[in-house]
Amino acid sequence: MERPDFNIEEVNKIIRNRRSMFVAQFKENDPVDESIIQEMLENANYAPTHKLTEPWRFTVFTGEGLQKFADFQSQLYMERAEKNGTFSDVAYKKLQENPLKASHIIAIGMKRDLKANLPEMEEIAAVAMAVQNMYLTASAHGLAAYWGTGGVTFYPEAKEHLGLKDEDRLMGFFYVAKPASDHWPAAKRKPIEDKVFWVK
Repeated sequence: MERPDFNIEEVNKIIRNRRSMFVAQFKENDPVDESIIQEMLENANYAPTHKLTEPWRFTVFTGEGLQKFADFQSQLYMERAEKNGTFSDVAYKKLQENPLKASHIIAIGMKRDLKANLPEMEEIAAVAMAVQNMYLTASAHGLAAYWGTGGVTFYPEAKEHLGLKDEDRLMGFFYVAKPASDHWPAAKRKPIEDKVFWVK
């Protein structure tokens, strides 16, 4: 294979202009084409991965699946919160209603390959890079997207429901929708010079 001819200006542009956009910024009832979601997942599959373990696992909810996801997470939250005496009607409604405002929700799993004998951190990092590839692809298509780790992300029951075992991790949910506005959020970053030390 010959070395690809990359357009560095476009690479810089997409990386520096990727943004998170949240449920309040979603255009509802206007689904994203499935081919774009498939492209996002295919690009995720090309993230760096030590020993080629490819630890990312994704479950995609769309259509009626969004209601199934909403019911599952809100019910699980209610059961645990009532048992602990921490139930919030606001939190329950958010878990029940927010998924229905997205076009697709992608559950992000990290599947350990224990035979590979890799530090867990490397596998988590690989999955995070896979999600970044989805983020960049979504932004390139002008879509609203964000990675959330709230709700039932750290509930063992949620992990089991998504086919993950004790050694695996549920790393949150990636929400995707068309944006309600043409406005694109501006970057907010402190200078890189504040975060780099050179040793020459």
